Amino acid sequence: MELEIRHLRALCAIADSGSVGRAAATLGYSQQALSGQLRRIEGYFGEPLFERGPSGVEPTRYGLEVVARAREIVAGVDAIPRRPSTQGAVARETLRLACTNSPVLPGMLARARARLPQRALNVSSVYASSQMVELLENGELDAAIGVDYPGQDLRHSGALAHRVVATEPSFLALSAGHRLRRRVDVRLSELADDEWFLTPDDGAGWPGVFYAACAADGFTPAVVHEFLGDQMQLQRMVADGHGVSVVQATIRPIPGVLVKPLSGTPLWCRYLLAWRRDSLSADVVEALYAAATAAYRDLITRSPHYQAWATRGGGVTSASDQS
Repeated sequence: MELEIRHLRALCAIADSGSVGRAAATLGYSQQALSGQLRRIEGYFGEPLFERGPSGVEPTRYGLEVVARAREIVAGVDAIPRRPSTQGAVARETLRLACTNSPVLPGMLARARARLPQRALNVSSVYASSQMVELLENGELDAAIGVDYPGQDLRHSGALAHRVVATEPSFLALSAGHRLRRRVDVRLSELADDEWFLTPDDGAGWPGVFYAACAADGFTPAVVHEFLGDQMQLQRMVADGHGVSVVQATIRPIPGVLVKPLSGTPLWCRYLLAWRRDSLSADVVEALYAAATAAYRDLITRSPHYQAWATRGGGVTSASDQS
């Protein structure tokens, strides 16, 4: 077989959903058809890319590498601007969407495309929420998925609006060999002597909220490494014991990484949908918001450490509106 973009999209969907069946539903295939396609793809690469288990599938070590490259290629293809057809077809209006490092994006895109067939989505990656606001204010974007933190609302002019998609606790990633590996949850001060991997300033309050939480627990982190790489790279660094990291509560850990709640839940993050008021109608905003919230609910159902935290009384903060 010849490897095609649709095959790479299928691999990304399977990795994101953790299930061939859920990936098939997202892509509009039958489970049998996608299973057959996966067998052919694995035949092309010469070895299995996913391990099958009772709760779904997980990428193999080689599968992690293939999926990481597939994401780069798919993102590059999606970033290529498309010109309207000159053959008499009705051109679809483009909706320019940016997203920070959020696990909401893959599931949101599939749902948004289904809800807005008349719109062509042009997606770009922007790390800092403050930069997203600037691009929105300048008319270079129509909408964005960004972050802020409770008590530190995303700042923007009246030309923009935003709604909270979800508010979630921040969790901790540590290696499977870490001295605290058997703990149900971990207090920040217990990691005072550990090395930390932190993402850079996002213009919305991070990493200030992290340092404030550490100070409130009576310490300053000993060693901090600024790390702006993909999640797989970060997790491999943690798995190899090079440090610990604050991570999103719905992250799917790779082998060798444990994800645990922080005692007292000192850190929270909010996912936001922001948009230009003059660019999008109310029905388009509602479609994007519904796609984002549905994608987040799906992430929760596939996150055992999040569900265990909620069951123990951590609680789940539902999505709410804010403009």
